[in-house]
Amino acid sequence: MSGDKALAAEEQGVPVLPSPAEVSANLARLADTVARLRGEVDHAHAVADGRALIELAKGVLMERLHCTPGDAARQLESLAERAGMTPLEFAADVVGEAAEDKITEVTQEFLARADGEESVAVRLRTAESGVLAAGDTQRVAESILEHALRPLGATAVAVWLAGPDGSLTLAGSAGFSAEEAARWRYVPPGVATPARSALTERDLVWFPTLTGAGLPSIGQHTLAGGGRVAVPTGTGGRIIGVVEMCWPDPLPAEPGRQRRQLEALAELCAHTLDTWDGVVAPVAADGSGDFLGELVDFVDGLHDPAVLLSPCLDGGQLSDFRIHHANVRFADPGGRPRSRIVGTRLLETYPLAAEESGLLDMIQRVYATGEPFRADSMAVTTLVDKVPLTVLTDVSVTRFAGNVLLILRIQDEAAKLAVLLQHAQRLGRIGGFEENVVTGAITWNTELFSLYGLPPTATPLSLHELAAHAHPDDEPAIGRFLRAVLHHKRPSSTAFRLQRSDGVARYIRVVAEPVTDSRGELVAVRGAYQDVSAQHWTEVALAATRDRLAETEQEAIERNRLTLQLQRAIMPPAKGPIAMPGLRAAVRYRPAEKEHLVGGDWYDAVALPTGEVLLCVGDVAGHGIDAATGMVSLRNALRGLAATGAGPAQLLTWLNLVAYHLTDHVTATAVTAVYDPASRKLRWARAGHLPPIVRHRDGSAVTLPLIRGSLLGAVRDVTYQEEEVQLDGGDILLIYTDGLIERRDRPVQETVARLVTLVERHDGELENQLDTLLTYSTADTDDDTCVVGIEVTASEAVPGRVTG
Repeated sequence: MSGDKALAAEEQGVPVLPSPAEVSANLARLADTVARLRGEVDHAHAVADGRALIELAKGVLMERLHCTPGDAARQLESLAERAGMTPLEFAADVVGEAAEDKITEVTQEFLARADGEESVAVRLRTAESGVLAAGDTQRVAESILEHALRPLGATAVAVWLAGPDGSLTLAGSAGFSAEEAARWRYVPPGVATPARSALTERDLVWFPTLTGAGLPSIGQHTLAGGGRVAVPTGTGGRIIGVVEMCWPDPLPAEPGRQRRQLEALAELCAHTLDTWDGVVAPVAADGSGDFLGELVDFVDGLHDPAVLLSPCLDGGQLSDFRIHHANVRFADPGGRPRSRIVGTRLLETYPLAAEESGLLDMIQRVYATGEPFRADSMAVTTLVDKVPLTVLTDVSVTRFAGNVLLILRIQDEAAKLAVLLQHAQRLGRIGGFEENVVTGAITWNTELFSLYGLPPTATPLSLHELAAHAHPDDEPAIGRFLRAVLHHKRPSSTAFRLQRSDGVARYIRVVAEPVTDSRGELVAVRGAYQDVSAQHWTEVALAATRDRLAETEQEAIERNRLTLQLQRAIMPPAKGPIAMPGLRAAVRYRPAEKEHLVGGDWYDAVALPTGEVLLCVGDVAGHGIDAATGMVSLRNALRGLAATGAGPAQLLTWLNLVAYHLTDHVTATAVTAVYDPASRKLRWARAGHLPPIVRHRDGSAVTLPLIRGSLLGAVRDVTYQEEEVQLDGGDILLIYTDGLIERRDRPVQETVARLVTLVERHDGELENQLDTLLTYSTADTDDDTCVVGIEVTASEAVPGRVTG
């Protein structure tokens, strides 16, 4: 439309539409803008990836040259210029030299790409930078495809996680549609796919075309005519998963020099697969980790003989397995104890496992793929006394995280008996022999050479040479033994001290029996030697121990007797009620049932010069003579302090200082009370002791309040609380130690409540009530028990009594 016509149409209100030529020009400009922006984004990504690689190289130079980041950047540019390389290519070489990994080996084997393109080193290091920055397997797949596989012509990649049952889970993919990835998110065990083939072969699998392989896989409809490569990935010989790479066009018949590059790319996926879905593998490839301890407990709980194997990695490659643990049910076919095989390498202990049986290959396959292996009646050959022994066993091999569980159940009964015989001879330190007296031929087993301290290649000794290797004092016994066997032709035995050539002396018991022909002539002697040194020295040690125990027992008896005499001298048993002003007192003391538990319980009732009565019950911590002497010190100190006329709280304050400063560090509990017969008032205080019980004349009983007061001797400065209670005629006050109520299975509140109930239910004379308390006591700690009962009687004031 011309300019005049467009202006006229606009004036008339008619919309003006652009011409087709103008629309085409606008779309072209828009497409150019989008292409330019996409190129800028791709360039930004490339620059960012290259910058990460350059930053790694700068870090290496900072560590090597001990320089600042700025100096490292200048050094990188200067060195790249001198080498005639771009900074990115030089950074890839620096990082590759520092890493010394598989990617470095690959880059050394490949030629540089065409002019203007990045080298293999740059491409692989850029992919590695993207992998390190990625947080999941999906991003790893995208980074590998973008930076390394697309330049090789690939259009898609799938990363499979191998399950312990042989299944495959799609952990990440790139180049496939979301619908295609969803359909192939899980491949059950036993389904033949390219990834499954790589897992089974434990090696790179190369398919020039997917159609020619005849195997289904992800993208099979859109990329059927293209090539496929499946590469297993893992660390330390343990296969974690498979990386499957797809090309739209057929591949050459052989991978050629491209094989190492693809293996290096697959290796980049190992880390994220090992921690896929945010869950870190419980055990590392070297068998470390807390999970290994739980696995050992699991092996010990098995009813089958089982061995736990951990991989041995030499230079990052699997070379052997170490026997980490063997449960108690495992019987070594070679007759060796578990302590001798645990910690050794499998090929060191069972060298034939790599040859005839193929057991080692099965273990390596299970460790690599995670697929369990089981076989019935599998022939396993081992060495018994350096002689090959083949036994039939049921074998089960299973991978647990980074370890292998091996179960061997021996089927052959003859082999089982041979193994048991080896164990019996080893454990009993028994060596067998047979001597042909006609030909002079002598046969020893391996254990007998060990008993004599001789190498297995030494010449066995005859019975006639026995005395020459024994202690001279044992020659008569050996002579009687030989006469009985060789002359009288009857079985016999004797013990002697063997003097070996290496200077070691052992106590040996020899048992032998004659073998005669049909005419009764002696033709051979067979028997066994047993090392009884441990038994002999044990008997010697037991005899010495019995002598020491007898002396110690006698000393303990004397010590307990003296303690009891001391306690009874100070605390003689009361023969009847004690009459005092305004009250009658009765005491019951029950010592511990075991004499060595003599304790420090004490009681006292003293008429003071003021006319009042001092009542006290205490319990010193501990037993024996120390407790008894501590009790004497506190009891006598309290008697002396009471003469001052001080109240119960003050008396306990002073008594605490006495206990605190005693050199034996005595601690004790106590209740101290001062009774006034005129007013029938009782002032009392406690030091960590159970409060007294009051039984009123109407039969009701109550426990006095738990007032403040810590035990004696614990701390230096303590303030004790003092309380006052009004008593009436006929009331009974009970003060007791914890030996009356203490139980191991009940709280003290419950046992005190039961005692109060017992006091309420029984009345009668004061002494009868105390006897009842001891009779029905349910205490089970076998401790001393002391109970003091005070019955208030009608009394008159004492003339001349001093109050205050």
